[in-house]
Amino acid sequence: MEQASKHILVIRLSAMGDVAMTVPVIKAMLRTHPNVKITVVSRAFLKPIFQNIPNVSFYTADVKGKHKGVLGLFKLYKELKKLNIDFVADLHNVLRSKILGTYFKLGGYKICKIDKGRAAKKALTKTEGKIFKQLKTTHERYADVFRKLGYNVDLTNEDVLARLKTTKKIDLFIGETNKKLIGIAPFAAFDGKSYPIAQMQAVIEKLSEIKHYKIILFGGPADKKQLINWESKYDNVVNAAGLFSFEEELNLISNLDVMLSMDSGNAHLAAMFGKKVVTIWGVTHPYAGFYPFGQSPKNALLADREQYPLLPTSIYGNKYPEGYENVMQTITPQAVFDKIVEVVDE
Repeated sequence: MEQASKHILVIRLSAMGDVAMTVPVIKAMLRTHPNVKITVVSRAFLKPIFQNIPNVSFYTADVKGKHKGVLGLFKLYKELKKLNIDFVADLHNVLRSKILGTYFKLGGYKICKIDKGRAAKKALTKTEGKIFKQLKTTHERYADVFRKLGYNVDLTNEDVLARLKTTKKIDLFIGETNKKLIGIAPFAAFDGKSYPIAQMQAVIEKLSEIKHYKIILFGGPADKKQLINWESKYDNVVNAAGLFSFEEELNLISNLDVMLSMDSGNAHLAAMFGKKVVTIWGVTHPYAGFYPFGQSPKNALLADREQYPLLPTSIYGNKYPEGYENVMQTITPQAVFDKIVEVVDE
């Protein structure tokens, strides 16, 4: 069997945005090596991300159930072995994936792991002696794993998913088709990378006044109350949270004209479909390597480093020194509104 027709197991168990970032790399891999078969092992919820990629299968890791702990991961290893895996690409490199990878290594499989560049990221975010420079992107770090396995991978902006055909349910939700569809995902996992609610409301209010725009709000169950409040308050604004399955949300995202997001998962979901993405950055920064795939650097709205010279203070948005609680306020609603208008109408 020639190298090109091998079966590669890709391990990336979480989180949503990081899993979405594997898509352009897998697409590039299959474009260059169309005979390769790939099986992605991740959490069941994330399966719809991969269902429209030829030669890609999905295997559920039930890490809270039957695959929990060392024995559970050994059970997962035995299940995966039956798929006739040739190589293992660990794109996660955390305790669980390391344990699973160790079983494969002991079984005689070739396994390569992502180098997360932890030392460089620490240097980027430390308060004293900060080394402020662009680090290798996560997409390139993923691609490096396949290169270490012996495959050349060159990423292009074409390595994205095609727009999905809308369902009747989504057509009814969208309504008039002559409007530009602007997705807004106003929340993030940590306060350090969430735009203040009052400022976001001002952005939504300004956008709602433009009749040929339709604003679609995205969020989780905890955000639903705030999103419904905005939906009821403003014209041309609808809430999608809680109305759709994850698969349906992906369909909706693939049909947007632009997505406004924090440094969070929704930015990467939109980018994997090649949608235009405007991102807002607080205590995190694109230099850490998590910028959405294929996006113009000018579409990143950054907190003011002249006023807050210690930025970025965190990779994930969960750490910042005293006095850095309000860095997002240096990004005005007018600046966000102007950028969206510029991007959606270009």
